[in-house]
Amino acid sequence: MTVTPTITRKMAVTLRSGCLELLKTCWRVNPHHVNVSVLKQFGMRCPSLARQRSSQNIKLPSSFVPPTSLSRPPWPELQQIWPDDQERHHQVVVETVNNCLANEGYGRLFAVVHFASRQWKVTNEDLILIENHIDAECGERIRLEKVMLVGGEEFTLIGRPLLRRDLVRVEATVIEKTESWPKVHMLFWKRHRFQRKRIIVQPQTVLRINTIEVAPSNGCEIYH
Repeated sequence: MTVTPTITRKMAVTLRSGCLELLKTCWRVNPHHVNVSVLKQFGMRCPSLARQRSSQNIKLPSSFVPPTSLSRPPWPELQQIWPDDQERHHQVVVETVNNCLANEGYGRLFAVVHFASRQWKVTNEDLILIENHIDAECGERIRLEKVMLVGGEEFTLIGRPLLRRDLVRVEATVIEKTESWPKVHMLFWKRHRFQRKRIIVQPQTVLRINTIEVAPSNGCEIYH
């Protein structure tokens, strides 16, 4: 029986293909038990198997992978604050602010007051224009009682929603009481011979902020 070279080559190709498929299957199931020398030998003849093995062994460090919103959130991680640490930090802040109030070392103060249906951020010697009429006459001194916030260089006190009256005192003087410039409100309906004209004049009051005091003349603390 004579075997031609063509049949021999076909049998060799079929045998090599079967061995390669067997090695690939073994590598997928458990790559640690596959002989490395055998892989190298078949890798010279089958570059695809060698590329597959090299691609599986490459592991990029985490620094090479760009962070995305899917890998981690864009905001920083919040650390858990224990109640004991929070209470201790709270006491330290309160003592520091009380010492600052006792020594009057807070510098220039500012405040946020609610007056005439608006919120005003004011400091000493500020002028505010109110589109409203108040009962006080020019030259009289008034007290702004709805103080929502007061602060300085070292601290800021925020009300919920208002600060206590014995904790902060904001006083102002009525400088001027006048009227606004005439505002013309015109309503016109074309081709109907209809028009209405209104002139609106609002009363105005100018206030000057005199003083902003924290714990005024009674040694008041933030918490008793």
